Amino acid sequence: MDKQSIRIVYMGTPDFAVESLRALVEGGYNVVAVVTMPDKPAGRGHQLQFSAVKQYALSVGLPLLQPERLKAEEFLSELRSYNADLQIVVAFRMLPEVVWNMPRLGTFNLHASLLPQYRGAAPINWAVMNGDTETGATTFMLQHEIDTGNIILQERIPIADNENVGSVHDRLMMMGANLVTRTVDTIIDAENQGVALPTIPQNNDIELRQAPKIFKDTCAIDFSRPAQQVYNHIRGLSPYPAAWINQMPATHPLAELLKGAKVYKAAVTQLSEQKGHIIIPCADGYIDILELQLPGKKRMDASALLNGLKNSLNTKLI
Repeated sequence: MDKQSIRIVYMGTPDFAVESLRALVEGGYNVVAVVTMPDKPAGRGHQLQFSAVKQYALSVGLPLLQPERLKAEEFLSELRSYNADLQIVVAFRMLPEVVWNMPRLGTFNLHASLLPQYRGAAPINWAVMNGDTETGATTFMLQHEIDTGNIILQERIPIADNENVGSVHDRLMMMGANLVTRTVDTIIDAENQGVALPTIPQNNDIELRQAPKIFKDTCAIDFSRPAQQVYNHIRGLSPYPAAWINQMPATHPLAELLKGAKVYKAAVTQLSEQKGHIIIPCADGYIDILELQLPGKKRMDASALLNGLKNSLNTKLI
């Protein structure tokens, strides 16, 4: 068996999943079909929008499956018709056993964390929000419990203190694509040698951090926390979905104006006020808001916002 003969069905939806699919296609691996989410209406016109994976699959002429229900017999029958040796999942939905157990070589997943840490839907966000100094990606075989299967390969990258989740996402996306092709090669080698795939069980005997789905309430900034934690919260949600100001000290001159604003960039400071800056007190210091977006307005630098307020506000902040 080689990469041209192993039949692969690929499953994924967002931008993060495109790079791994591209690496397989451009690397000469035999991707026989792609499974992605159904088209969804988006924007003011509610026009149907293709997923990032669908857009790429169409551009290279790959067959597409877009099931509403993963247990529907029509989908299962079509999936079986591709006679896949292996399925690969990157940023897709939770699969029922009838799907992940279908190929003779099983199904592996690329997860953007150092499993067993950060099992769940938003591992990159939570690693940055928690102030971790490193993260990584893991490939593992699917089994019943989500994100718990035996590890095939794992790779680490550092997280710089000035990085946001967007830059970490992009580095993991590229690294993960390489990890996916290396994992397929490892599976092919084991198959050709007639030996079991070398895997490592996940260690559940350590303190584990989870990565649950992020909701609007998760993104609200709590300025009663230490300044470093507030800073990590902001960069762990930037640029998407973005931290936002729910409430801040009522005595702050911009408290009402900034309510509901999204914050994209900030810094920790020990200065309680500084000309041309939006500075908000925290438990042990201050946060300097550098880039934000007021409700219904465009994203802008804090200095630009303050310049626009000079004629209407009388405050020490401007």
